[in-house]
Amino acid sequence: MVRKMLRKAKVSDVPVIHRMINLSSNRNEMLPRTLMALYGSLRDFFVYLDDEGSIIGICAMHIFWENLAEIRSLYVSEDHRRSGIGRNLVEACISEAITLDLLRIFTLTYQTEFFKKLGFVVIDKGNLPEKIWSDCLNCPKYPDFCDEVAMIIEP
Repeated sequence: MVRKMLRKAKVSDVPVIHRMINLSSNRNEMLPRTLMALYGSLRDFFVYLDDEGSIIGICAMHIFWENLAEIRSLYVSEDHRRSGIGRNLVEACISEAITLDLLRIFTLTYQTEFFKKLGFVVIDKGNLPEKIWSDCLNCPKYPDFCDEVAMIIEP
């Protein structure tokens, strides 16, 4: 029997990551991602496996600038939520960011209480010009319909 574990994503994980992100997107929890985008950002992802070795959670840490990283694409399967998996995934991403000397770590989220428990604080999106100019401009919700909350942690 395989023990539950957290690890960096592999190329063979991309179809499952794609399915999870787009399932979440269909619920308006995050934006959809293409397979091409996921293969290109695979090194950003951690996955969490259940006892049988199936992926039940995902999260990515994306480098934006010399001292800025984003936690994104956090998803935990419905039947495994509220069990610490999301926390483990985000903490792994934060740890990796710190290892890379990225000491400003932000997220855009609907789950503010979850991220507050991890030490994130709410900020104005205007404090993240790198994010706005690189990603937000291409989002169909920008600028008038963006309802995500920007949060940051500076460990």
